[in-house]
Amino acid sequence: MPPPHRALSSYFDLAETTTSARKGAMMTQTDNPQAPPNRRRTVIGRVVGGVIAAAAIGTAAAGSIASASTGNDINASMTIVAPAAAGGGWDGVARELQQAQKANGLVNNVQVVNMPGAGGTIALGNVSVLEGQPNNMLVGGTGLLAATIQFNSSATLDDVTPLAVVVEEYDVIVVPADSPYETLDDLVQGWKEDPKALPWTGGGSFDQLVVTDLALSAGIDPVDTTYISSDGGGEAIQALLNGTAKAAAGGYPDNIDQIEAGRLRALALVANEPVEGIDIPTAIEQGYDVSLTNWRSLSAPSGLEDSEREALTELVLESVATPEWADAMERYHWNERIITGDELDAFLKDEETRIRGLYEEMGL
Repeated sequence: MPPPHRALSSYFDLAETTTSARKGAMMTQTDNPQAPPNRRRTVIGRVVGGVIAAAAIGTAAAGSIASASTGNDINASMTIVAPAAAGGGWDGVARELQQAQKANGLVNNVQVVNMPGAGGTIALGNVSVLEGQPNNMLVGGTGLLAATIQFNSSATLDDVTPLAVVVEEYDVIVVPADSPYETLDDLVQGWKEDPKALPWTGGGSFDQLVVTDLALSAGIDPVDTTYISSDGGGEAIQALLNGTAKAAAGGYPDNIDQIEAGRLRALALVANEPVEGIDIPTAIEQGYDVSLTNWRSLSAPSGLEDSEREALTELVLESVATPEWADAMERYHWNERIITGDELDAFLKDEETRIRGLYEEMGL
């Protein structure tokens, strides 16, 4: 008998391969700097939609095999889908949740499936068609919500069952240690003088949203800002250190080592209020109303019974109450933020409205 959810995992691997095979064609069309933004998003949306349509055909059979071998007992088996490659923030949440569940006997058989592509919307599309199958969880967060808007994806968070927000991660505004900008005010003044001449970078779409939010708070038109997208926090740091970019927004965990080593200077922490243990003034303290956090969430497929959603939510809460999870929070510099139930539904609607508004300000 194959291990639980092996068919589902194999299908996800196949979908990932299919996505990679199409990548060349997609990059040819989307990397053209002369193509209008809406056209680029439409092309990506069509590619994503095609993969999701294929998923709808394949996962029906895969789900039947998985259900036949394990049933729907969430304490017997669980597949946690990380919508990105191994090593990133979403993968970290998935792996640590897996460890917490296994170490404490909360689930007998837990596997993590990595499924990168289109900002996480490939994985979202595949999970969205596993209707009524509670043995699957999808890691998501601010970046995934943003990607559904940026790529105009066929699947949205409305197509899955939200369970909980569990942690949030803060961004920091940083410059090279030898930068002439000593404070956030210094940086903003230099930025205002010639917005296009002060290039920014960041490790992902969330970081660009933070830069956009800061621009609006400072009275700068985001459309006039030069933003160099980097593939992850490490690449963004290199862009700063080699002079390609003059400032960056990036995750605190990604930047703390360089800050402590004296290579980067932290000008502001993007948080609602000062955080214990982080000796960086917030942007709000310095007069800039920027507080967008990179929260991480867990969702399940649609079509679940109320009792199944409640059981899954309880499983998540039990998982994040373990010593293993507490250790992960310290290692990753996560901040605990638990949101469930009706409060979660309202939170997600507010975040969608906020993020959609930021994309509109960027002209996208």
